[in-house]
Amino acid sequence: MPDKSEAPKPVDTAKTGLPPPGPVRNHDELRKQAALRLVAANPHMTYMGQVPAVLLAIPVLEVELRHDGHIKRINILRRPGQAPDTLQLAIDALHRAAPFGNVSRMPEPWKFSETFLFNDDRHFKPRTLD
Repeated sequence: MPDKSEAPKPVDTAKTGLPPPGPVRNHDELRKQAALRLVAANPHMTYMGQVPAVLLAIPVLEVELRHDGHIKRINILRRPGQAPDTLQLAIDALHRAAPFGNVSRMPEPWKFSETFLFNDDRHFKPRTLD
C-alpha cells in the first residue's frame, strides 16, 4: 500500500508567478500540463537536457486532485534508495506547481503519477517530458 501525504491548503498561483492552468480533457493532457507546470514552477531545480546514464534518485509520486485541480493527496509509489531528501524535494515541487487545471469534466479518478529523474546536482526532470 502506498504512503500518503495530506496536501496543505491550495497555493495562490498569483504568488507563484505561474499563469492559471489550461483546461484538461483527459489524463494524458493532465500529465503533460502537470509536467510543464513542474518545470515552470521550479526553474531553479529542474533540467531539460539529456538524462544522465546514472541518476541520483528516482522518486515516483501519484497525485490525487480535487475537482478544481488542487492537490488532495500525494501517494508515494517509490521511495528512492539513496538521497531520501529528494522525495521531499519532489513533493514540494508539486505543491509549487499546483493547481493543475479543472478536472471535473474528466472521468475519475482524478490522479496522475510522475517519476522524478534526479541528477547529482539534485535537479530533476519529469519523466513525462523525457
